[in-house]
Amino acid sequence: MKTNKSFSKRLKVSKNGKIKARAPGQNHFNAKESRGKQLEKKRQGNFPMSTGEKRRYLNF
Repeated sequence: MKTNKSFSKRLKVSKNGKIKARAPGQNHFNAKESRGKQLEKKRQGNFPMSTGEKRRYLNF
């Protein structure tokens, strides 16, 4: 099965195998936000995926 490229580009896999991703919809309309909120939106958080989803989307 082929890797879903558009989906896999949004994710990063850490050296311990954890999957990190940004929350969706955080790029636009940030001018009125405080600087702390803007930086918080750039952070990556855990992205829970089952083993089957990892195989399907990331070619594990």
